[in-house]
Amino acid sequence: MPKVLIVEDEPLIRLLLEQTLEGLESCGVEVCAADNGIDAVEKIKAERPELVLLDVMMPKMNGFEVCSIVKQQLQLKEVYIIMLTAKGQEQDRLKAIEAGTDEFITKPFSIVEVADRVKAVLKIRM
Repeated sequence: MPKVLIVEDEPLIRLLLEQTLEGLESCGVEVCAADNGIDAVEKIKAERPELVLLDVMMPKMNGFEVCSIVKQQLQLKEVYIIMLTAKGQEQDRLKAIEAGTDEFITKPFSIVEVADRVKAVLKIRM
C-alpha cells in the first residue's frame, strides 16, 4: 500500500491536503501527516512513504533540512519529495534542488495540481 506523508505546520492547509488525498484511499493509498520537521524525519524513517508533500517554513526543522536529511544522510533516494512553499525565489529553488527535492510547487498552489502530481508520482489512474 503506497503511503503519502503530508508535512505542513498550518492546520488548515494540512487538512485541505488530507481531504484532497482522501479520495485516493480507494486506490490503496494511505495518507499520514506531521506538523513539524522533526516529526517528519521520524515518520519517514519509520514508515518509508513513497511520497512526501513537504512545507519549507516549519518550526523545529525547516523543509530544506528535512529533505537533506532524508536524501543525503539517510540515503532514502526512493522517497519522492515535493516541496510546497511560499518561497518561490530562484535562490529558494536552488536550495531545494541542493537539498535533493524531486519537485517544487509554489504556494498558493492549485489543489487539483497537487492531486494530479500525487497520482502521477504514484502511477494512479482514476
